[in-house]
Amino acid sequence: MTEQVSEATFQNEVLGAKEPVLVDFWAEWCGPCRAIAPILEEISTEMEGKVKIVKLNVDENPSIAAQYGVRSIPTMILFKGGEAADIKIGAGTPKAGLVKWLEGHAA
Repeated sequence: MTEQVSEATFQNEVLGAKEPVLVDFWAEWCGPCRAIAPILEEISTEMEGKVKIVKLNVDENPSIAAQYGVRSIPTMILFKGGEAADIKIGAGTPKAGLVKWLEGHAA
């Protein structure tokens, strides 16, 4: 199950996490964001313990989105060891492609 993070919890939940963390930058009004959400939920369950998946609402947390240069959504940034390690922009990657991408970072 993906959880919500905010400016108040980002440091602890994302930057301080031991495992890689995929942050889905999204907004309520974003159709592609809503389309990819169920796929990320499935991946979160399947990869539990290997990769943590969280969501960050860009309308409610604009300073974090700006800090990481998020200009379009959905944007997914993978954090490892407190650093942004990789990025995917848009909802065009199929589930199998996202799993393969994450597995490459979870090893």
